Amino acid sequence: MKNYTITVNGNVYDVVVEEGAGSGAAPVQTAAPKAAPKAAPKAAAAPKASGGAGSVRIEAGAAGKVFKLEKSAGQAVKKGDAVVILEAMKMEIPVVAPQDGTVASIDVAVGDSVEAGALLATLN
Repeated sequence: MKNYTITVNGNVYDVVVEEGAGSGAAPVQTAAPKAAPKAAPKAAAAPKASGGAGSVRIEAGAAGKVFKLEKSAGQAVKKGDAVVILEAMKMEIPVVAPQDGTVASIDVAVGDSVEAGALLATLN
């Protein structure tokens, strides 16, 4: 038997694997998840508008890294204008305004990693 410590999505598990003699999968025993070590708090990475968040959310359509901020808080945008550019698999993916409005907040910074559905910005 071998003991391993595995981290999955921030959850830490102690796993005991029993070596099997057959060609099938070996039985696996897992212990209850351990408390994940606390990560250092992130510095304030996102510039925010002083007026607070707007009512229209602009979210990431795919996971990636924030490559460029095309607009800043207070700027007017038209439907289809690029607000944030994400980079995923060496491709630049523009995230556009879903409607006309004014950028209320930019909730990410260049270099941030984001998951699909993450809030990038808001509009009023």
